[in-house]
Amino acid sequence: MEDRGISQAVIGRLPRYFRYLGELKDTGVERISSQELSELMKVTASQIRQDLNNFGGFGQQGYGYNVEYLYREIGKILGLDQKHHFIIIGAGNLGRALGNYTNFEKRGFIFSGMFDQNPKLIGMKVRNISVQPMENMERFIRENDIDIAVLAIPKNGAEEVAQKLVRNGIKAIWNFAHVDLNVPKDIQVENVHLSDSLMKLSYNISRYQQENG
Repeated sequence: MEDRGISQAVIGRLPRYFRYLGELKDTGVERISSQELSELMKVTASQIRQDLNNFGGFGQQGYGYNVEYLYREIGKILGLDQKHHFIIIGAGNLGRALGNYTNFEKRGFIFSGMFDQNPKLIGMKVRNISVQPMENMERFIRENDIDIAVLAIPKNGAEEVAQKLVRNGIKAIWNFAHVDLNVPKDIQVENVHLSDSLMKLSYNISRYQQENG
């Protein structure tokens, strides 16, 4: 699909559309209007139509959206019609929790390896994956067609690990380390700062209390 400068805000809403449509499909709903989808998702019907029009529209006047078709098409836009093999760097509590999340496979993300520098964690199994030492990481990436790496390590050393990932062909990094990575522009990075989300909640609590006495 040709890139027409679609905003990150629109792209950020696509996974939510995909999730809701998947739930509708699983419950046997065959079609839905933008207004009905709006009521479910708490997004205006006009916003839904505008978002989907960026990719061709998909709806029919007087009919609405075919749920299964729209679910499948949004999945293609998100690249979920392909398999992505990923590794996790860091076998601490966060890394193990991510490794145990089985819904990744349902979306085409295949958990393929886990690495850590702590000798006490080497050999530990997360599902059916054994934790390997860091020195195995680079060869493993090259030999197993890994395109995504999850960084679940402290910020100290995260930059060095990221450079090794890039050199060995990683295309995208899901970054839970509390540091902004300096990687080439063609490497896709999604930063997840858990404390930032908590601070947003704190702000919203404070604002609500101020507005409502």
